[in-house]
Amino acid sequence: MDRSKARENAEKLVAQMTVEEAASQLSYGAPAIERLGVPAYNWWNEALHGVARAGTATSYPQAIGLGATFDPELIQQLGDVSATEGRAKYNSCSAHGDRDIYKGLTFWSPNINIFRDPRWGRGHETYGEDPVLTAELGKAYVRGLQGDGEVMKSAACAKHFAVHSGPEAERHYFNAEANAKDMAETYLPAFEALVKDAKVEAVMGAYNRTNGEACCGSKTLMVDLLRGKWGFEGHFTSDCWAIRDFHEHHMVTDTPEESAALALKMGCDLNCGNTYVYLMKAYEQGLIDEADIRKAAVNLFTTRYLLGIMGEGSEFDKVPFTAIECKEHLDIARKATEECCVLLKNDGILPLSKDKLNTIAVIGPNANSRISLIGNYHGTSSRYITVLEGVQDEVGDDVRVLYASGSHLFKDREEHLAVSDDRIAEAVSAAECADAVLLVVGLDETMEGEEGDTGNAAASGDKLDLLLPLCQRKLMDEVMKVGKPTVICLMAGSSIDLGEAGEKANGILLSWYPGARGGKTIADMLFGKVSPSGKLPVTFYHNSQLDEMPAFTDYAMKGRTYRYFTNEPLYPFGYGLTYGDVNVTAATASKVGEDVQIEVKYANNGKACTDDVIQVYVQNEGSANAPDNARLCAFKRIHCAAGQEGSLILTVPAKHLLVVNEAGEWVDEGKKVFYVGLGQPDSRTETLTGKKSLRIEL
Repeated sequence: MDRSKARENAEKLVAQMTVEEAASQLSYGAPAIERLGVPAYNWWNEALHGVARAGTATSYPQAIGLGATFDPELIQQLGDVSATEGRAKYNSCSAHGDRDIYKGLTFWSPNINIFRDPRWGRGHETYGEDPVLTAELGKAYVRGLQGDGEVMKSAACAKHFAVHSGPEAERHYFNAEANAKDMAETYLPAFEALVKDAKVEAVMGAYNRTNGEACCGSKTLMVDLLRGKWGFEGHFTSDCWAIRDFHEHHMVTDTPEESAALALKMGCDLNCGNTYVYLMKAYEQGLIDEADIRKAAVNLFTTRYLLGIMGEGSEFDKVPFTAIECKEHLDIARKATEECCVLLKNDGILPLSKDKLNTIAVIGPNANSRISLIGNYHGTSSRYITVLEGVQDEVGDDVRVLYASGSHLFKDREEHLAVSDDRIAEAVSAAECADAVLLVVGLDETMEGEEGDTGNAAASGDKLDLLLPLCQRKLMDEVMKVGKPTVICLMAGSSIDLGEAGEKANGILLSWYPGARGGKTIADMLFGKVSPSGKLPVTFYHNSQLDEMPAFTDYAMKGRTYRYFTNEPLYPFGYGLTYGDVNVTAATASKVGEDVQIEVKYANNGKACTDDVIQVYVQNEGSANAPDNARLCAFKRIHCAAGQEGSLILTVPAKHLLVVNEAGEWVDEGKKVFYVGLGQPDSRTETLTGKKSLRIEL
């Protein structure tokens, strides 16, 4: 069914409703209208990295890990997995009369905000700090969720529109101020791409204000830009209880009726929260009219008709319950974990050889932790495989595995630090008895996440610094003193500075939050069954560099992310080692219409088969409006066997060749210079990899 037909059906249906009935449909828990045959529907569902909060589902890496794959084709497959399992759940639940929360087909995913500051607790819900990478992966996930058939498989939602990346503790009253250049260059491109290119069905507003306007009631964002300039035709939803913030925290209105009226007038069709229970009072007070209510209802029912869930039926009604966690889906999830892990350091210790080990010590608070596998906004897996379990299964009876947690994950009061030391002696003893040590440290969703979300260590899920908790640092220091060959497996969703332990370790593997069964894949990687190939979608800074960065509350991009950070980072955006030795051997550029094609030749001179990611960066030399550093403009994941050569052609869209001036206008300035390689064209990447990007002038 095309949109025009779905809208026609929606208009006919809404026209039969009383104004009270139409208003009742604008809250996320929409009741049934039995006289019209309208079933109840709950709009709130989540699928950030698998269907969440609705029981068993295939679990794959947290979104930041998916960002590290640099693989839109895979991300689209994962979107289809979520849509399929969402249909299976919807079908089975509806058949039993269950139309409750998290049982619908409207997924409030993906989160395409820009991870601009490493302290932001929700940053691991995003695809990283780069607008181009975020847009490409976001579009892919939307296409996977929505499908390309006559009936929409599920409805995706781009969130949080538009300028939202902390601080979490202040989001209900915070005003994010961004100039025209930063808005056009950084904060808006991914949303525009998902609306225009991927035809995302829904957009969710943010909690905060942007340049003085509440994001869920912003004329600039919602009327002028989203539905005006971009031509968005889907529905708009508030973040949960964000409209209540209008009068309680932002003080842009005085009453709930005024808040409801402002949101509705600006085009917020759906209220996640309870402020729209005041819609009829706002109507009676003359703050809104009947047409406003019916317009929003039509937008919402258009989506329901597009999904084929208004009684007409579709092919997706046949998706069985057994599709959930089927082998095909688990295989795709495993592939995502293989592609997401980033090898930060390797002096030759990796891959480990079982033949050379009699005993390995697996140490650390995340070694046998299920929570550290799954990130936030997660579903339930029928099986979890921790890193410890993965290593035990991999080595079997051939290698003795000694385990010690070594420390608690986190203690938030100084007086508890002594208690945190009570497991260090056990860890040191295990290290002393081992031929090699695997230190599994990091964070989990209780330490970095969303304000008010389950289990956060504080009211805010933001980080105060880039260090691991003191108890883990003390553990690492004591284990390192033993002097055994040591690999650190870091499980976290953001930039972490491991300090002296990172300098001393022989290898560092960043696994993010790798999914419920991620421990098996990590073990496969540690023992060489698969090569790491992920690339950092965010810059890893030295903790000391936080003092050089703008304040967390400053939304100006100068000094932030790889495009505007002018000092040398700990690990650069786009960086990641492999067990192979892939090199870009040649590259040429040519104009094709307004776009540019980059032809690349590459070869794997190593002894291991591996994936890698060809990356193209562009700089507009001579332009005062260009970012300080060359920026990503094209990328492609490749697979290259040992000794293999290959070639590919990458297209750089014309818009990626432009820069943004202070008025927020995209302009053509400067000489276009391209850098083609396996990471950024910066000195730190060259130092860490020993490889230099090829420079091409057009």
